[in-house]
Amino acid sequence: MKLGSTLFLKIALILIGIPVLALCIFVVPEIANYAVELYPDYTYLKYLIFFDLYASVLPFYFALYQAFKLLSYIDKNKAFSELSVRALKNIKYSAITFSCLYVLGMPLFYLMAERDDAPGIIVIGMLLIFASLVIAVFAAVLQRLLQEAIDIKSENDLIV
Repeated sequence: MKLGSTLFLKIALILIGIPVLALCIFVVPEIANYAVELYPDYTYLKYLIFFDLYASVLPFYFALYQAFKLLSYIDKNKAFSELSVRALKNIKYSAITFSCLYVLGMPLFYLMAERDDAPGIIVIGMLLIFASLVIAVFAAVLQRLLQEAIDIKSENDLIV
């Protein structure tokens, strides 16, 4: 396959990662400070928010890296290989981990929404959970289809 055929998708992955990094640097500390302002008796909320939001960035960037590797495999004509299946499996597990971290952090979203009387905060938290679950299901389906295609290909190679 032509080397630059997935260049657009690789650039899109980089452009997805840059705003998330900016959010981590600039917005997450503001969210943590805002939570402390809302609940001055619970100063430990700041550290819980830091932990939950920064911990969720790790599987996000790992999934982006795996997607980048998957696009590289496609460029090298290794799309139908065990490496691609492994990359999809890692993306699936990353999405599930991301979703679980936000499920654990939902009480923090609830506390902020209750105090600020803004139910949209809860909707944003639930949107993050369900979006990552959709990505996990999609990656699982692609992983299974790719594994079946590899199995069919290997059977055909044995017959010929």
